[in-house]
Order: sequence, then structure tokens, then C-alpha cells
Amino acid sequence: MEVIAERKTKTVYKDNGRTIKLFIENYPKSNILNEALNQARVEETGLNIPKLLEVTKMENRWAIVSEHIEGKSLEELMRENSDKKAEYMDMFIDIQLNILSKTAPMLNKLKDKMKRKIAETDLSDTIKYELNTRLESMPRHNKICHGDFNPSNVIIKEDGTAYVIDWAHVTQGNGSADVARTYLLFHLDGKKEEAEEYLNKFSEKSGIEKRYIQSWIPIVAAAHLSKASEEERKFLMNWIDVVDYV
Repeated sequence: MEVIAERKTKTVYKDNGRTIKLFIENYPKSNILNEALNQARVEETGLNIPKLLEVTKMENRWAIVSEHIEGKSLEELMRENSDKKAEYMDMFIDIQLNILSKTAPMLNKLKDKMKRKIAETDLSDTIKYELNTRLESMPRHNKICHGDFNPSNVIIKEDGTAYVIDWAHVTQGNGSADVARTYLLFHLDGKKEEAEEYLNKFSEKSGIEKRYIQSWIPIVAAAHLSKASEEERKFLMNWIDVVDYV
């Protein structure tokens, strides 16, 4: 098996047309089964995503086995073809808009996840209260939200077909929260110009005001704190400001 990614809680392998996500020992079984179930629910919407093949155990460790999508990520293509970055950004946003056009009623609720993540932080009670108040005031939607939508999770096959991978964080809820998260992910990756281009283009294509998307940023930044590195944490804390954007 060929290692294609390593994370704190899992190692991802490529093996005979399959992607094997092998988790560390004692990783909660409920989390693994929930991830697999959510992937299956998204697959049923008809979106281009890797097909779930099985959930199994290997050497006393749980694994999720999916179809392997061969191709290059949009991140690689953007890096290799700088003259086409605008074209790739348009493609990236169109793919996200297609995801947000779908629903999967059995997915976990985005607002519930955000509340739980905010509760897990060491932010002051006052800030938690204001963030939760803002969260509750946001319109309730049921759009599929990928949860980690960035160019490295979009694979373009040789024939040009785009597939979206890594559905571990998917929820249903307000799509603007997912857009705010993607915007922050660009920033966390040191890509400030791309972040602004993305936000401007998404607003134009979707007809959603930038100010509305930006109003989600403090909430999304707070929800990201629990798994952030110390450097990321300093950056995110700058965004956790509940005053309105102008």
C-alpha cells in the first residue's frame, strides 16, 4: 500500500484502486461509523464523490475504504498553471455552488456542531454567549456543507471530471458558513489574495452579499479553535470579533 497522507488520527493509503483511511487504535468507533454514514448519504445525492466500499478492521484498527479517484487536485493545478488560476477559481466556486444546491436531510446539523465546538473552547463566557446569540440569529437552511472545502479536496480526473473528497466534516445548514470557512482556510494557508478573490467571486456568482458571509467568520473561527495549532490559534483569535462588518 502507498501512503498518500498522514494525520494525527489516521493514515491514508492508496491500494489497487481503493483509498484506505486507517485510523489510530482506540479512535472512537462512533466517529468512524458516523463519517462513513455521512459519506454514504452524500453519495446518494448524485454528487461526484468517491464511492464508499466498506468499513472494516485491519490489525485491530478501524478503516474506511472508498473508491480511489486518480487525478490532480485543484491546488496542484493552480500551483502548476499560474496563468489559469482565475479559471480554476471559477471552477472551484461552481463546484461548491453545486454542492450547496443539494440536500441530505439525515446529515448532522451545522448549528449543533458549531454550538458544541464553541462550548469546547476556552473563550470567555461573554464571548461564547455573543457568538451563540449570533449563531441563533442566522437563518436556518438545510444545504449540504462540506466542512473542509479547499482546492486540495477537489480532484480533477484526466477527462476533466471533478470529484470532491474528504467528507469527514460534512453537515447540513447555512451555506454561507461553509463559504466563510473556505475563506478562512485560504488565509490559514497563507493565501490572502486568493481568499479575497474567492470571496469576491463567490459573492458575485451566488448573489449573496459579502457582508452576510463575513458575519459568519467569528463563529466559524471560534469553531475551528479546538483543533488549531498555536500559530493558527493566534490568527483565528483576531477574527473572533462579534462587531458587525462594515
